[in-house]
Amino acid sequence: MNKIIKLLKQPRVIILLLALIISFLSINHQFNQEGVTISGIETNSSSYESGLRTPSSDVSPTAKERILEINKVKVSSIEEFYNLTEEIPFNTTVRIKTSKREYVFLKDTTKTGISVTDAPKSNLRKGIDLQGGTRVLLKPLTEVNDQDLKDIIDTMENRLNVYGLADVTIKSSSDLEGNKFIVVEIAGTTREEIQSIISNQGKFEAKIGNKTVFQGGQKDITFVCRTDGTCSRILACQRSSEGYFCRFEFEISLSPQAAEGHAEITKKLAIVSGVSGQRSLNETIDFYLDNQQVDELNIDASLKGQKATRITISGSGSGATEKEAIDDTVKNRNRLQTLLITGSLPTKLEIVKIDTLSPSLGEKFVNNALLVGLLATLGVALVIFIRYRSLKITIPTMITVLCEIYIILGFAAIFKQNLDLVSIAAILAAVGTGVDDQIVITDEILFGGSSGLKQQIKKAFFVILAAYATTIAAMLPLLRAGAGLLTGFAVVTIVGVSIGVLITRPAFGVIVRTLMED
Repeated sequence: MNKIIKLLKQPRVIILLLALIISFLSINHQFNQEGVTISGIETNSSSYESGLRTPSSDVSPTAKERILEINKVKVSSIEEFYNLTEEIPFNTTVRIKTSKREYVFLKDTTKTGISVTDAPKSNLRKGIDLQGGTRVLLKPLTEVNDQDLKDIIDTMENRLNVYGLADVTIKSSSDLEGNKFIVVEIAGTTREEIQSIISNQGKFEAKIGNKTVFQGGQKDITFVCRTDGTCSRILACQRSSEGYFCRFEFEISLSPQAAEGHAEITKKLAIVSGVSGQRSLNETIDFYLDNQQVDELNIDASLKGQKATRITISGSGSGATEKEAIDDTVKNRNRLQTLLITGSLPTKLEIVKIDTLSPSLGEKFVNNALLVGLLATLGVALVIFIRYRSLKITIPTMITVLCEIYIILGFAAIFKQNLDLVSIAAILAAVGTGVDDQIVITDEILFGGSSGLKQQIKKAFFVILAAYATTIAAMLPLLRAGAGLLTGFAVVTIVGVSIGVLITRPAFGVIVRTLMED
């Protein structure tokens, strides 16, 4: 008991305890979280109009809004949420009670536009390896500068925000040869979804003849109607030989410059009469997406030479059933609206690498990682005990190992570092280095000769600092190697060994010295 009191008065042990307390507070364990957490809200949905929003990536996982009830029925799992929302009839009122307030809206499509995940148990953020999702490595097909990369990332973020996707990470990176890349990580999405959103340049053009009237983006388009049923709607579906066929239409507002261009082009066109007697111009307005024509509309004769500021955009969708056709139509409409809002990317992008992992496989990885960590800890404890035959050394060593892991996790929570398989490997590498250092300290104390304990520990720390410097030097090139895909490993390793040298190793040295004083 006297030795424990003495240890608790040691400055290095106090620093270790403070680091553990800070880590505990930052991780913020939740043992009884109710409901499911909102992960994304589509902006083209009535749920968005009711006030629901996609949580910001800056918000800690445990602070995100949770759905507790749907139409007064409690929700406790993702499966329950989707079952309840699918059972709600079309054009029926939906009441959602969350951890913040209650929302009421009309279910005007087959889906609510809400994506959810399990309520988090802590503030630790899982990477796609552990929770499922898609990682894409993109390379610009033309030479770009830093500003071009920023413009690409901004446009992609706008697109993803429109789709209501959360847990999105978009960052630029480069390799040792100076090639520039963009890394996109999105949790909970499939390969097909992410490819449709980010792989194409998304260049939208409206042409009359061979002349461009306007393009997608805020320069030419000032407003896109999305959720107002008076100016954005799905038209009646019809049967076709292959199933069902639906059309959509929505209105947009043009900038004064684009309206002026429309007037200049149309004033030179002739007026013709159709079979039904409807008078229109002799050219249609054609819509092109990535240089492929997707639709065409007749131009009413009254618009000849006029500065039209309101234009109706239309398109279609199809499916084997009416529900599938409506879903495909809504998806095509949302994609087109997104491109009209955000505009095209500054350059085309090539998909260099794409990895997709299902949530169920990610859960297995979590369980396997915990099992491997437990076996590794037991293995280290056994080796330490065989080496020294003393619990006075084995127990402090293992406690220090666990403290080091917990502080690293606390760092990840504070700085919003995603935990994936690479990060777990880095934690194991850092902890392995820490055990080596503890063996060096212990050997110097037990077999370091006749010099005093303080002198022996100083010798041990000289070796430890030299090893620390070589580890940092080895990790620095990895910060840029592999187009940035190894950055997480390098960062976590550097943080882990730094925590060990600055916090846990000094505390371990004091603990062992105190226990060995007799």
